[in-house]
Amino acid sequence: MAARLLGHEVSELCIGKPALRSLSVSAATVADALSALKRSDERYVSVWSCQHSWRKAKAVAASAAAAATNGGEINVEDSCRCVGKVCMVDIICFLSREENLSNPGIALQSPVSVLISKGSGFVKHLDPNASLSDAIDLILEGAQNLVIPLRTRKKFIHKPSSSSTIHNNHEYCWLTQEDILRYLFNHIGLIGPAPNHPIVSLDMIDKDNFFTVQYDDPAASALPGVIAKSLAKQTSVAVVDEEGKVMGEISPSTLNSCDESVAPAIATLSIGDLMAYIDYGGPPEELLRLVRRRLEERNMEASLELMDDESGFSSSSSANGSSSDEESSVGSGRSGRFGRYSTRVVRWSEGTVCHPWSSLVAVMIQALSCRVSYVWVVDEDGSLTGIVTSTGMLRVFRERLSYMVKAETDHNFNL
Repeated sequence: MAARLLGHEVSELCIGKPALRSLSVSAATVADALSALKRSDERYVSVWSCQHSWRKAKAVAASAAAAATNGGEINVEDSCRCVGKVCMVDIICFLSREENLSNPGIALQSPVSVLISKGSGFVKHLDPNASLSDAIDLILEGAQNLVIPLRTRKKFIHKPSSSSTIHNNHEYCWLTQEDILRYLFNHIGLIGPAPNHPIVSLDMIDKDNFFTVQYDDPAASALPGVIAKSLAKQTSVAVVDEEGKVMGEISPSTLNSCDESVAPAIATLSIGDLMAYIDYGGPPEELLRLVRRRLEERNMEASLELMDDESGFSSSSSANGSSSDEESSVGSGRSGRFGRYSTRVVRWSEGTVCHPWSSLVAVMIQALSCRVSYVWVVDEDGSLTGIVTSTGMLRVFRERLSYMVKAETDHNFNL
């Protein structure tokens, strides 16, 4: 059973997933990415590099015509590759730099490539016929999102959704750590007793590689660097007091639900005030006034436009023709991000915590129910001792399933 589970094709995990929206790495700007994210229900937009030649374009057109006539699939290889992903956190961190806050209009016209980590390998392409074990191995090697072609029915011409983009004659979807964990959770009974063991006994608690900031620290000096690092590790930033007790968190997932107006807040507020700014139903009026006053004191009035809903920054790129035909036609979506807060009854800044004696399956349920890829580990008195990540959970499952496969093979050989 373990061998069968690890051998499942990743295409099974892609059933029902939406097709990716995309931007062109050679033509799109930061403003294009901001507009796409604010008009989308997805947290990430994919960025693609396409090297089209006249000869290849002619071959693709001929293949498409033949496919339309014969009812078959297009068979010509293209050279489009997904080279990265962009989320609201990338934009907020970029805009919160002092040089960009001084002139956000110019900053937003920067190429979208400035938001993509160089050589990070966070995005990997994977064939839909690849196995679940192949996907887990790529995640454990550092990939965050796997790009999988969406399968189409044979003898039918695939009709793409209006909000997606065709690359290499396919639509694609993301496959994430959460998708794989959820799939394994649905087959938890096949993995033996390990999920019921305490996380401390499974050596899953990372006591060194996590990020913290002090409640009273200035956000401008304490936050942008660690937020970027936590985004790269798909974790969060714990907010602690002087005794090391957890007071909350500022997570990439929270900032992904905000908009560009958070950038001036990061530049002017303390960590504690920033937690209040992004909490509950939106920023309190007194904090909005405080941010505006401090920006004016620093002669950064231009950045006040980021806090103006009518600034039009996020849609300016479409007017100047910077979008390309590789870009997606995004849906109507929502025009602003703070509107999402009103539907949530818990505090955004509350961290998800467990204890060293919590079982793996309990921690897994916490992560999946909160849709995060980490859970903080605290002692009885609330002191932070470490973190458990989705990567750590996948490593345990991969090792356990591999051991079971070997045991099954040895048993069958002895028979």
